[in-house]
Amino acid sequence: MPLKHGSKIYCQLLLDTNRYKLAEKLAAERGVRVTGMLREFVYSALFQIQPQEYDIAEQADKEAWAESVQRRVEGRQRSKQEKSESDKDA
Repeated sequence: MPLKHGSKIYCQLLLDTNRYKLAEKLAAERGVRVTGMLREFVYSALFQIQPQEYDIAEQADKEAWAESVQRRVEGRQRSKQEKSESDKDA
C-alpha cells in the first residue's frame, strides 16, 4: 500500500537482483541515483502510454509543488514577523 511522503507518494518496488544491478550500473555511468533514474523511467513509460493524461498529471504535480513552496515562504515570513514583534515587546 502506498504511503504519503509530503506531497509525493512512497511506493515500494521489488526488482530482481541482476536487473537491479544492471540499473545500478547504468545509473553510475550516468552519475545519478538509481531511484531517481528509475523514477524517470516510470514517468517516461507513463508518458508513452498515456501522453495526454500524463501532461495533465504533470501540470497538476507542478502546481501542487508551487503551492507547497509558496506556503513554506509565507510560513517563514510569518515566523520572522512574529519573532520581530516579540523582540520589540522584550
